[in-house]
Amino acid sequence: MENLHQLVNEQKDRIIEMRRDLHRIPETAYTEKKTSAYVADYLKRLGLDVRTGIAQYGVVGLLKTDRPGPTLMIRADMDALPLTEDTGLDYASEHKGAMHACGHDAHMAMVLGAATVFDKIKDELKGNIKFLFQPAEEGPGGAKPMIEAGVMENPKVDYSIGCHVWPDIPEGTIGVRPGAFMAAMDRFDIKIKGKGGHGAMPHLCADALEVGTQVVSALQRITSRHIDPLQPTVVTVGTFHAGSAFNIIPAEAEMSGTTRTFDPEIWSSWESRIDKVVRGVCESMNVDFELKFSQGYPVTINDESAAEIVRRCAEKVVGEDRVVVPQKVMGGEDFSYYLQQSQGCFFALGVGREGAAPIHNPKFDFNEDVMLLGVETHCQVGIELLSEAA
Repeated sequence: MENLHQLVNEQKDRIIEMRRDLHRIPETAYTEKKTSAYVADYLKRLGLDVRTGIAQYGVVGLLKTDRPGPTLMIRADMDALPLTEDTGLDYASEHKGAMHACGHDAHMAMVLGAATVFDKIKDELKGNIKFLFQPAEEGPGGAKPMIEAGVMENPKVDYSIGCHVWPDIPEGTIGVRPGAFMAAMDRFDIKIKGKGGHGAMPHLCADALEVGTQVVSALQRITSRHIDPLQPTVVTVGTFHAGSAFNIIPAEAEMSGTTRTFDPEIWSSWESRIDKVVRGVCESMNVDFELKFSQGYPVTINDESAAEIVRRCAEKVVGEDRVVVPQKVMGGEDFSYYLQQSQGCFFALGVGREGAAPIHNPKFDFNEDVMLLGVETHCQVGIELLSEAA
């Protein structure tokens, strides 16, 4: 175990190569065919028990020590975003309109690197490690279908950890936040159905576009006037489509958006709140509407004791002064489902640097050397939980 740092650094070139290989072949949610094949092939070559085709493209590699002990699950997400890359990298995306702009290529490379190291030290461990590679984290969500397919059983998972590259904290730091870390999220789609007509004769029409603008404005007042200002919430309308010509009043307007909160009661109330607001505006303007509400991921809540273990292990890797408590964020994360099934912690690996593009940006990139810190932290946590001394 004293040679862990050296073992991880011996894998540096391989980890970077894997990240670049995966970066070249980004695939969006539930299309991760090449990505899952790459991952499964590597795990098989390590000699792990590998299961594929879970929730379409999910992969699980199981490392068994054949000694009784707990089971640790380490998760990486595989899907890319529907973006056209603009980094100019030699290993830029070869798939038009798809890019690993959220660091999932790094997540996979780090977990594959950790699997390599764990395979070398498995004689010093007890229990089992599941290396889980999940599709569709960006939506509609692959964690829940994988759980429903039994990935948390046989053997039953006792601990779950996951990591995300994090531009919001400095490069080379590790962020661990006990308790709530990321928000619950939902999606809504609204169609306003009015009566179209000539732009010069609005009195003969029911203007769906104009009513839609009222709906957008009214939705913002849910947060500003209906909810305790000490409870952070977000209502965002992200798309709005209406009209076909400058002189035609449109009969329909469509919009979609998202809600975010950390409060379970507010989370369960979003659909009725939105329906009430939209209904009130539409009835007053004599138009009809359709609301489709899709509840998304729950709040990502790190177990206090598991977070303490990750913090302690991270300090061994980067030093006490380089382990921080990141701010809560309104982003959603379906790792939350695994945390409902086991003790666990979702932590952050700092990649923030001056002038760097944020995640979900076509220019997003990071210092690849930082991945070694993520690999070593994964391994330290595994040793803490599964070693003879544990």
